[in-house]
Amino acid sequence: MPPPSPSLEARNEFEFRQALGVSVPEDEVKKALHSGDLGFLHSFTTGSTVDGPGVRLVAWTTGCMFRCRFCHNPDTWTLTNGMPVTVDRAVEEMRKYAHGLRVMKGGFTLSGGEPLAQHRFAAKLFRAAKAMDLHTAIESNGYNGHRLSDAELADIDLVILDMKAFSAEQHARVTGIEHNDPVLAFARRLGELKRPMWVRYVLVPGLTDVADEMRQLSAFVASLGVVERVEVLPFHQLGRFKWEKLGLDYSLVATAPPSAEMVSQAIATFRTAGLNAA
Repeated sequence: MPPPSPSLEARNEFEFRQALGVSVPEDEVKKALHSGDLGFLHSFTTGSTVDGPGVRLVAWTTGCMFRCRFCHNPDTWTLTNGMPVTVDRAVEEMRKYAHGLRVMKGGFTLSGGEPLAQHRFAAKLFRAAKAMDLHTAIESNGYNGHRLSDAELADIDLVILDMKAFSAEQHARVTGIEHNDPVLAFARRLGELKRPMWVRYVLVPGLTDVADEMRQLSAFVASLGVVERVEVLPFHQLGRFKWEKLGLDYSLVATAPPSAEMVSQAIATFRTAGLNAA
């Protein structure tokens, strides 16, 4: 008797999941990415208060082009590690919580992985969420932001942009992807469209605690004119076990979380640029 399928709802975002979609033929995967009628999800989690305003239902997608050295969910890098889920099923999951989310002044957040690796699926989920009168948010690295039209961006009330670096050199050091021009272009586009944004920056001792990088990034973020808050996220080791289970080389095994003083200094850098940082 085969083991039971994992629940669509996970206990938390750190639950390890692997190879849930490997049985989907390659041509069906390509068709799904083109149509958006089928997506690949790590899971849904409920009750989040950190992924947008109020209490949130969060859908975690799989598939990501970055290989961030501090990633705490490397099991979401591979598309077919996720569970194949039709749009209709995902929308029904959303509908179960819609009333409560409205009451708690929360909404629906799409995270990952990188949600815009499945941009057609993402657009359909946001359209459905807006039809339920839910506040919508996306947590994205911004690299594939060009894939969404202005009309599709209008269905997203808040973009939480995970900015890894400002310079191309530092971006390559952190993510393995040298060119971050698409990220900066997407941020500028959001500014021009007057779309509300939050920015997240992970502070990793010896990797992202680079004063000049943070100064340049803070000036750029401030210039956009639409960033409501900047969140400096202290590095942690909660995802290390996933790297080990996947047999990946984890370069930060000996890296400790930043001190309270380091975090305060980083926050002060963003505040000096006139940003609401915490």
